[in-house]
Amino acid sequence: MSYLLRTLTTKREVDSIIRDTIDKVLILRFGRCSDSVCLLLDDILAKCAREVSKFSLIALVDIDSEEIQVYIKYFDITLIPSTVFFFNAHHMKMDSGTADHTKWIGAFHEKQDFIDVVEAIFRGAMKGKLIVSCPLPPERIPKYQLLYKDV
Repeated sequence: MSYLLRTLTTKREVDSIIRDTIDKVLILRFGRCSDSVCLLLDDILAKCAREVSKFSLIALVDIDSEEIQVYIKYFDITLIPSTVFFFNAHHMKMDSGTADHTKWIGAFHEKQDFIDVVEAIFRGAMKGKLIVSCPLPPERIPKYQLLYKDV
């Protein structure tokens, strides 16, 4: 399903889409189109793209591209797929009960889970918030052990 969504491979494309997306939630999925979990997430994103198109924009970022490594390091993307949210060029964070509030790691269980998260981020962003609470129950949030380097 990744062929249905826009794929970004250069730093200039990522900079441009972050800067130019106004009054919509920008959803950037960092991953590989050959990874099975990324394909599962891509399927959910592609199915939801039309339903959330009034208040969001979805794009895929290929982590194997050399120019994208700046963002991989900046967002500390060690597990894929990782989904990062923006609103009016501001990085939106979500408190989902995990150690990392900066991104969503893994795939969503259902299509409705993704829609609920994007709606929560959009509503919070419209109120001026930079961090929102996750609307999903804890059992539907992927759990990962995060290891921080040089801590």
